[in-house]
Amino acid sequence: MSSYDDFAPIYDDWASHMTEDVPFYVELAREAHGPVVELAVGNGRVAIPVAQAIGQPLLGTDSSPAMLEVARERAAEAGVELELREQDMRELTLDEPAALIYCPFRALLHLPTWGDKRAVFERVAASLRPGGRFAWNAFVFSPHIAVGHDGQWQEQAGIKHRIDHVPADNRVDITLETGAKVSLWWATRSEWDGLVDAAGLETEALYGGFEHEPFDESSMEFVWVARKPA
Repeated sequence: MSSYDDFAPIYDDWASHMTEDVPFYVELAREAHGPVVELAVGNGRVAIPVAQAIGQPLLGTDSSPAMLEVARERAAEAGVELELREQDMRELTLDEPAALIYCPFRALLHLPTWGDKRAVFERVAASLRPGGRFAWNAFVFSPHIAVGHDGQWQEQAGIKHRIDHVPADNRVDITLETGAKVSLWWATRSEWDGLVDAAGLETEALYGGFEHEPFDESSMEFVWVARKPA
């Protein structure tokens, strides 16, 4: 059982505020000439509109069986064909190289170490066609926001949860009233740059938002597009 299984029943509400990333990933998928893959597909929040937009099946991987089951149900209701696979993104394998691999909603931050992230980047690089793209987003860590949230119970879409920051481990723990918990490990810009370089990819763009805003000192979101050299 994955720790994310506890979030599957509430995920529609949990992620209901997050809509601005969908057009960004749809645009990238429309520009891809070949297979499209989503890592950490969750309940299909992004994958379903992407598959609808490109008119072809999309492969989605996730480590949570419960999340994948919800994605299957939602895809069936939408009349969309998704190929869903239970797989740890650190062990990504594809039957044919992809034109686009993307990982939305800060899902790469669920990987505890730089080594874990590097394993994903290396698997992605090996799984892309020459010229293929890898896209992802992650929050920019802000100590100002952390101070306001740390140790506090709050509600998001009616879901009560607590956020605890562990600076020594650059970790954020999110705990539900039920006791279910997931963690995220934030990363800096230099760490992301290092991952791109270590995997043999090239940065195509770094935006500060999903409408291609320039990334600057005021940006609160990393929106990255990397490319495998042709």
